[in-house]
Amino acid sequence: MPEKPKLDLDDILKAEYDYIANTTFQANEDRSRVASFYFVTLGSLVAAILGSMISANDLESVSLAFSGLFVVLTVLGALTLAQLARLRAAWHESAQAMNQIKDYYIKHYKEIKPAFKWRAGTLPPTDKPNSIANLMAAEIAFLGAITSAAAMYFFLLFFGSVVWWGWTLVFITLVVASILLWAWYKHLLVDDQ
Repeated sequence: MPEKPKLDLDDILKAEYDYIANTTFQANEDRSRVASFYFVTLGSLVAAILGSMISANDLESVSLAFSGLFVVLTVLGALTLAQLARLRAAWHESAQAMNQIKDYYIKHYKEIKPAFKWRAGTLPPTDKPNSIANLMAAEIAFLGAITSAAAMYFFLLFFGSVVWWGWTLVFITLVVASILLWAWYKHLLVDDQ
């Protein structure tokens, strides 16, 4: 019977801790990249629209296409929020795993307990108010609501001049889209999905 290899538990725990630390770092980096990609995409498309210098008469003829474009931008905003929520949850799950290793060491070496600020009971929640993650998500939800309202505006413009009730509908679209996009983010912002 072959001899079992000797295992150094400390080396295994260090390797696991390093892996978890790297996944935590990567989740934070990915959140930044996802948000930046959305902002650049949105800015580029809006700049292209504004740079086209379309006259008022021509605007009505392409308004349906603009409406569709802004619908696509709203969907991109919703997908970006989904990515941000899942990356925040992934960060939180990694931090929980790191805490599990900390608790193991604290159980065996009680003197190291004061060295750790974050533990199971002190880890910031996934949905920490005013965190960078939530502020980025709020910004994207608001921009997504604006693109949704723009889609409604251009859709109404396709049928002719936008009158007072049309502006009311655009405003309602803005508010409803804000609420729905934020609810979408909060729904996906849970661990273990």
